[in-house]
Amino acid sequence: MKPGVLVISHGSREAQWVDLVDAAVQEVRCPAGVPIVSSFLEIVEGRLIQDGIDQLEAEGVTDIYVLPLFVSSGSTHIDDIGQAFGLAPVSEQREGDLERFTIRQASIHMGQPIDDDPEIAQLLLHNIKDLSAAPERESILLVAHGSKEAVFYGRWRSGMRLLAERVRSLGGFARAESAMLLPNQAACVMRAMQRKHPEQAVIVVPLFLSVGYFTGTVIPERLVGQDYRYNGRAILPNAFASRWMERQIAEWLEGLMVE
Repeated sequence: MKPGVLVISHGSREAQWVDLVDAAVQEVRCPAGVPIVSSFLEIVEGRLIQDGIDQLEAEGVTDIYVLPLFVSSGSTHIDDIGQAFGLAPVSEQREGDLERFTIRQASIHMGQPIDDDPEIAQLLLHNIKDLSAAPERESILLVAHGSKEAVFYGRWRSGMRLLAERVRSLGGFARAESAMLLPNQAACVMRAMQRKHPEQAVIVVPLFLSVGYFTGTVIPERLVGQDYRYNGRAILPNAFASRWMERQIAEWLEGLMVE
């Protein structure tokens, strides 16, 4: 038995985005003899998922732990990746758009995305600490990508609500709400918050793996004309991502040894 780890993230045309992900993966402390490869769902040529599988198998890996570096299990990309590895779709009506991966020898073990991991709440609170002056008179609005598809929408909503409440409780904020960009909810939720509690300042908290188009352009455009505080900080760069991956890998290796 030779275990290996395949980290999968989305990919981007922005070199900084890719560099941040690669840096986080490089900081992961895997046990000796356990290779870890960073791969991407799309765009990054030569670094796609099949490339990562091929690399690990060329190193003699017999058991591949697939670790999706995504913020929510509500991402349709998670379902696409799972189907391409031979897993059943989340919904019978939905067919993934990825070709089936070629796996010559290794067994595949699927991991889970970040979702509402308690430590991410601490990280998000750290990201907005400079924006907060009197949390008891402030509200937070957690904003993430989201999905229009019913099953995935439900997963996004459930995880975001729990995570927003974690941040609210940790920071002592008055209220916490969440909104998705898909469907387009952010401005509507913001207006409702300000109408119900005009005395509370609103701090917008982006739930994205890395800074980029959504944090720098889409969120500000969706909230144009609104009164809020925002700095656009994402999960990366932060040691949280590397430590989170280490915990997932360690738990998987422990279970693999038991098997």
